[in-house]
Order: sequence, then C-alpha cells, then structure tokens
Amino acid sequence: MVKHMSQLRLVDTPDGPITYTLTRKRVKRLILSVEYGGAVFLSVPLSCSLGQADDFVREKRGWLQKASERRKARQRPPLPHVSREECARLLKGALDRVYPLVQPLGVSYPLLKLRPLKTQWGNCHWTQGYITLNTALARCPEELRDYVALHELVHFLHHDHGPGFYACMDALMPDWQRRRTELKGYGGALEHHGEGSEQT
Repeated sequence: MVKHMSQLRLVDTPDGPITYTLTRKRVKRLILSVEYGGAVFLSVPLSCSLGQADDFVREKRGWLQKASERRKARQRPPLPHVSREECARLLKGALDRVYPLVQPLGVSYPLLKLRPLKTQWGNCHWTQGYITLNTALARCPEELRDYVALHELVHFLHHDHGPGFYACMDALMPDWQRRRTELKGYGGALEHHGEGSEQT
C-alpha cells in the first residue's frame, strides 16, 4: 500500500477559493498547516475521503486566514546592508550587552568570530573558547542580535539543547522564545549576507 499520496486541491468556500496540498499518510487525524509564503497543507488518514478533506478545509477557513496573516506579519524585511566595520561593531556590541548575564556563572569572555554562515545564526566552540556569529545578524534588530549572542554564550554552560540549556535561557532572557520566533522572519537576511571578519 502506498504510504504517502499528495495532490493539489481547490475548494470553494464562502470566503473565496482555497488551494491546498492534500497528503494521505499513516496518521490518525487531520492535520492542517500554513507554511511560509501562505501555502496550505493538509495531512489526512489513508481512509479519509476527498469530500471530508475539502469540508475540513472549508470549515477551517477562518483559522487559515488568521494563520496566514500571522505568517505575513513575521516576514519582516532585513535591515540594509552594512559595512564590514559596522557589522563588527554591531555584533561585538551584542556580545558586550549580554555577556554580563553569564559572567557571574563563570563564563569567560570568548573570542568572537564573524562569518557569513548559510544556515545558522551562530555557533559555539566551547572547547576552544570562541563563538561565531553570522554576519547576516547585522541586518537584524538589536534585540535579535542579543538573543543569538546569549544563546551561544549559554552553550558554554550547557553544550546541548537539553532542559538545562532552556532553563538557563528562561532565567537570563525570559522572552527569548518570542525573539527566536521573530528571528525566523528575517530569513531573507541569510540570502544576501556579506563578507566575514574576525574580532577579538
């Protein structure tokens, strides 16, 4: 038996037509989602009929509209490109602002390296005493730069993303989850990151 079968569907609703991708899977319930760009996906059990799927989408049209609006609100344009010197200043500033939060916990001030990373906002090389921040962060708001800098500093205390890591983030930056969510809206900055540099 085929485990996954997908098809593009168009359903008429009182609020206008909705196009969605229907995928049959070994799931127990209908799962509706809106991806970046507004694409709608519905996963249904193998036994679900097309009529049931269309009716479900039609019933959830209000939720889909709100979910799409939330997605668009998070898609924020990145700030203009900055020079290499300005990039270094901005990211060093982020590290300087959040370092006092971890200093009392025994974290030494790390070497800061700046790189145009393709898929990460930053990483921590705790065994070697340095962190790397993505140069694209210079095109993001200050509070998001601070979040990434602190995230990497906390890895000196907790090397993975276990309960201890998140408990520490909760204590040092209570709104870190909001900042992480907002950062996802700046993915466009990753597509045009600039030249890297190193700073001690």
